[in-house]
Amino acid sequence: MISTILNKNIQKYRSQVDEIVKDLHELTIQIQHPELAQTVSELRNRINEPFMFVIVGEVKAGKSSFINALLDTGREITKVAPQPMTDTIQQLVYGEEEETTLLNPFLKRIAIPVDILKEIAIVDTPGTNTIIEKHQEITERFIPASDLIVFVFEAKNPYRQSAWDFFQFIHGDWRKKIIFVLQQKDLMSPEDLAVNEKGVVEYAQKKGIIQPKVFCVSAKQEQEGNKDESGFEPMRAYIRENITGGKAPFLKLRNNLDLSHNICERIALGLEVRQKQWDADTAFRADIHDTLDKQAQQSGRQVDVLVENLLAGYDRITRQKEDQLKEGLSVFTLIRRTFAGIFSKQASAKEWLEQLANELGTDLELELQRKLQEGVVDLAESIQQMAKMIDLKIQHSQTILKDNHAIFSAIAERRSNVLRDLQDAFERFMNRAENFTARELFPDNQPLSPNLLTGSGLAVIGTILAIVAQGAVFDITGGILASVGFLFAGISTSIKRRKVLQGFSQEIGKGRARMESEVAEKLNAYVDQLKRKIDSNFHEFDVMLAQEKEQVAKISEAQKLVAGRIDSLDAELPKV
Repeated sequence: MISTILNKNIQKYRSQVDEIVKDLHELTIQIQHPELAQTVSELRNRINEPFMFVIVGEVKAGKSSFINALLDTGREITKVAPQPMTDTIQQLVYGEEEETTLLNPFLKRIAIPVDILKEIAIVDTPGTNTIIEKHQEITERFIPASDLIVFVFEAKNPYRQSAWDFFQFIHGDWRKKIIFVLQQKDLMSPEDLAVNEKGVVEYAQKKGIIQPKVFCVSAKQEQEGNKDESGFEPMRAYIRENITGGKAPFLKLRNNLDLSHNICERIALGLEVRQKQWDADTAFRADIHDTLDKQAQQSGRQVDVLVENLLAGYDRITRQKEDQLKEGLSVFTLIRRTFAGIFSKQASAKEWLEQLANELGTDLELELQRKLQEGVVDLAESIQQMAKMIDLKIQHSQTILKDNHAIFSAIAERRSNVLRDLQDAFERFMNRAENFTARELFPDNQPLSPNLLTGSGLAVIGTILAIVAQGAVFDITGGILASVGFLFAGISTSIKRRKVLQGFSQEIGKGRARMESEVAEKLNAYVDQLKRKIDSNFHEFDVMLAQEKEQVAKISEAQKLVAGRIDSLDAELPKV
């Protein structure tokens, strides 16, 4: 009765599983994981096939003999020989007539009229430690779609590391149902066999199997007719009670659903790591912005200090010249200079004013040069610190998603490439002195010397800043001196002293105000431009972040939809 009810609903559930696996396959394609996509594709192709036993174990563990004995046909279905014989995967299925079909170079299907194969298919695989090319790979590719793994050990030595490494792949990676077979028990004493059986149980328990099922068998005894001693009857009873009798189709569907859940969960865990990497990269990028802003503010304060020092030097020199002008424009001094210019070689008033104007230019240039040299050093150090800190932050950015990640290794590799390109681009940027110039701000500056351009960008920042600052400062002071010179050139003894002094004071005041605003404005513009140049190196990284945000959200939504459908069907499927 139960079997009839199960069979009535099998097609409905099979269709639902097929739809889920189809959507899961699309998800594996979406995440660009060819291996998982292949696994899910093979799973979907085998949904309508019988419950599948996959026989695994090392070369010469007795797998082929075990299969021949289990089928109990009285003849050799899978070849047995002293040397390794299984050079392909052999899938044994039911057929009214015996037929062998080579599906591909690594997979052979053998149809034979054996009743047990009506409900199950048996897959004989190459040894897990075989040296023949491709065997390990094709065995591992066949495992995920299996319904029951029969792990065959040589009874006298079930402890080989290669076998248990493969067990870890089966159980740890795919969480497959596994039973253990100690084959060739006839070669051991009962006492030694009991020790090894216990050893396998304990080893499997340590690996996470709560109640390991171990069968000790002898294919030789079974095939010789000694069935009471061969140990095959307990195993056949296990198959009858747990798999055949109408339960196999539902067990297969549940196994397919479990595998789908396994893959879906892997993708979910991978997405968590991928999201953490995006969060870390976003925080890293925000830190870069914050560092640039803070260092730019620090440089701005250095600009303010530089301007204050320039103004202090400017004020000192212009006060000196204003005092000299006041004294030289007294009535007595002007008369004396006028007559002296007629009757002696002493400078006339006009010549004296020209000399005063020249001295003003010379003294201002010397004073401002000195102030620039003092102030630009601090400003250059601030900008150097900004560049160095960004460089260090790039080098020490946090990598969470590794290149060997099981699901998203391709994404991790792409990120590594973008980050490596960023490091290389920033290093090139730092070593190109022209990246630290500002032609649009100071078009009249003399080009840097070839020797300077071949040096390190950080090493020449101070020199470039000096050029930049001079371009601002001496452009302004040149205008001041021109105005003062024009003023002095129009002076005669008939011009009132107060008017001349007022004109001089006005020109000096205009120049001071212009220096205070324009020097700060141009230097701050230079700092801001350099900050934007540094930030522009992150363009490709920013593009990657934007793409990752969109892709992670899209994949996460698709994964959750598939996971929800798996959970719903899992709750609905009958427990058998």
